[in-house]
Amino acid sequence: MHILLVYDIVHDGRRSKVADACLDYGLDRIQYSAFTGFLARTHQEELMMRIGAIIGNTPACVHLYPIDEKAWNRRLIFEQAVEKVEDSHHVPGSADE
Repeated sequence: MHILLVYDIVHDGRRSKVADACLDYGLDRIQYSAFTGFLARTHQEELMMRIGAIIGNTPACVHLYPIDEKAWNRRLIFEQAVEKVEDSHHVPGSADE
């Protein structure tokens, strides 16, 4: 089943460990605190247990939404890459700063 996992975790270190756990389960990061992917129900439960162990008593909010195939296929996405423009002719301290 497709899933969407989103979180708000105060502690930087624990937030990074939760992101690593999501990546370990093969999820794709779509935002800083949002992942999507395909996980069987048992793996969803395992991941949430692992996240709970990582978070411990730290304030946090984690939501895992299972999404059926029909709803997943109806999702709407707007995505636009931002290109980094690098000016090789720029001189630090010049008038264009």
